[in-house]
Amino acid sequence: MLSLSAARTPAASAAKLSRVPSAALHQKTTSAAYFSQKVQLNSLRSSCRAIKSMADSQTISSPKNEQQSPASGKKQALISLSDKKDLAFLGTGLQQLGYTIVSTGGTASALEGSGVSVTKVEQLTHFPEMLDGRVKTLHPNIHGGILARRDQKHHMEALSEHGIGSFEVVVVNLYPFYDKVTSTGDIEFEDGIENIDIGGPAMIRAAAKNHKDVLIVVDTEDYPGLLEFLKGDQDDQHFRRRLAWKAFQHCASYDSAVSEWLWKQTTGDKFPPRFTVPLELKSSLRYGENPHQNAAFYVDKSISEVNAGGIATAIQHHGKEMSYNNYLDADAAWNCVSEFQNPTCVIVKHTNPCGVASRGDILEAYRLAVKADPTSAFGGIVAFNIEVDEVLAKEIREFRSPTDGETRMFYEIVVAPKYTKKGLEILRGKSKTLRILEAKSNEKGKLSLRQVGGGWLAQDSDDLTPQDIQFKVVSDKSPAESELHDAEFAWLCVKHVKSNAIVIAKNNCMLGMGSGQPNRLESLRISMRKAGDEVKGAALASDAFFPFAWNDAVEEACEAGIGVIAEPGGSIRDKDAIECCNKYGVSLLFTNVRHFRH
Repeated sequence: MLSLSAARTPAASAAKLSRVPSAALHQKTTSAAYFSQKVQLNSLRSSCRAIKSMADSQTISSPKNEQQSPASGKKQALISLSDKKDLAFLGTGLQQLGYTIVSTGGTASALEGSGVSVTKVEQLTHFPEMLDGRVKTLHPNIHGGILARRDQKHHMEALSEHGIGSFEVVVVNLYPFYDKVTSTGDIEFEDGIENIDIGGPAMIRAAAKNHKDVLIVVDTEDYPGLLEFLKGDQDDQHFRRRLAWKAFQHCASYDSAVSEWLWKQTTGDKFPPRFTVPLELKSSLRYGENPHQNAAFYVDKSISEVNAGGIATAIQHHGKEMSYNNYLDADAAWNCVSEFQNPTCVIVKHTNPCGVASRGDILEAYRLAVKADPTSAFGGIVAFNIEVDEVLAKEIREFRSPTDGETRMFYEIVVAPKYTKKGLEILRGKSKTLRILEAKSNEKGKLSLRQVGGGWLAQDSDDLTPQDIQFKVVSDKSPAESELHDAEFAWLCVKHVKSNAIVIAKNNCMLGMGSGQPNRLESLRISMRKAGDEVKGAALASDAFFPFAWNDAVEEACEAGIGVIAEPGGSIRDKDAIECCNKYGVSLLFTNVRHFRH
């Protein structure tokens, strides 16, 4: 779990509320009638009867010795579950091991329906469920039995004095808050609040804190391990600590969901002063970027990510397990191809698109994307924004490299929104190792996080498309409609190329790109070299403004025959770029939008 916090200012620190002095708090606590150690059971019973009478419910009476004393030798397990998966298996197993099972409400009914004997919580607390079930287990007779340390004599004497039995096992999971607030239908605020569990986390945290003496289980997958552990003769503190860790993690994830949801209900600001990102391990990876680096892949379980698409939730239909670099490259390819409205193919190598083409005929788009840079495309990731059918799958399987016309193109990954049954079958036959992913497009408006040493950067995702901005003509020559379209296509491509980035495109096809160079002139030269003779009349897009024009990138592009240039503008030498384009009869468009990508 990733927990992020805005730096606290001195003023904010000074504004913190002062705590109640511990002595005063102790005085108030010890004077409270219900929790004083001097309270006798008779007074407790009379209080119970008064409360029950007010609630017009039947009094539950039980002799003092009905609850097991810690010295009685009886073993107790407390079970309270929202998710009752495998409950009968657990209850039967514990009963066979000699445990007395204490349970609540629906869990008790389900256990009894499975033939398991149950002592209801009310028989120990001498209170009925109250306040629509909000108060069931929040009682000293429950929490005393969980929190008492067996190695502390005065703890055990206190239990004996008040007739409280100890619990050796606590099995709890929580109200399905996450499922409720992420369901397809909008949930009312009050319904969300009512699905926040209180008693469950209290029992989980109590048992996890006292894990040396109490086994806490929050995951149904741990039921078999729990029963096997209880059958053994030796205690294993490592096993107990692992269950305790999982319990605290369970509560932390739960609380992060409540916090995220409540923040959005309160303010809607995307950058709260503190927030937590719940991460769930999806797979251990063979290694990281390099073989000497260990790695793993986690899925973001934030509420905002539910049904929001992306590579993390992609279905892998075939091939080797994904690697660290596979995830990075597949993410880059999928994010790029998903931006295009027309049928499009994108090929990525080392997170940079080396081939992009849009066509009504997806087969032609695929061939053109490969043609843009066949050498880089070999061993890359190929992505489509439409279904891969039998015909396209055959083309992917059989297509030869334009470099020699003989070598079949090899890819690490194919990713698409869906596949036909036959298309999937054909791709599986291309290679045993080919990873075939089915993904859903990323929703717009996501929060983008990136780690730096000792901190994290957060920003809005870069969701702008050509339809969201204005391409302003600043040169004497205005672009033809086809040139403007080429400029928009190149601008959308350059958004996904690492800075400094230049893309040359024409007729909905990337002809060349230059990426990641410390200076823009070098990126330009790389892109023009890749485009070759096709550079004449093509569109050029730059992710940022040109700092120089004469005897630099702008003039070299004009001299090479570029027809239109799209750039953000904003340089103190913008006038030079305009005059240079006017001299060579090139259209110049300012977008007023930069697309740095580091």
